Amino acid sequence: MDHDRSETFLEIFQQLSAVDQAAVQSFAEFLLSRSGSGGVPAEVAPQVRQREIPVPEPLPRPQDEKVVAAVKRLSKTYFMLDKTKMLGATSDLVTQHVLHRRAAAEVIDELEHLFEDQYQKLKKDED
Repeated sequence: MDHDRSETFLEIFQQLSAVDQAAVQSFAEFLLSRSGSGGVPAEVAPQVRQREIPVPEPLPRPQDEKVVAAVKRLSKTYFMLDKTKMLGATSDLVTQHVLHRRAAAEVIDELEHLFEDQYQKLKKDED
């Protein structure tokens, strides 16, 4: 990449949120791995191996929040989690609210614990 394009890319990259920067980095690493060029360059490899799990970006819990809205809020807060791994537990809690008329606040509390627990497991697996 020539110098001007590198500078432009870096300027754009620095204006992105931490979440978007991580997405750009992941996509670039994916493209590099698929190119068959032998993987990540040596000078970048330590950074790739030591990639940190992003910190959740908490969104305030609105008063009288609906359960589905809470799932969306928590998905944005814990953007780094693989939601497919949590689908069963999440859908069980939503079902308890919808079909069994379990109180929304109670279900949302459990959803918050579920997301936090999954985040802590992800952090632990990083170590």
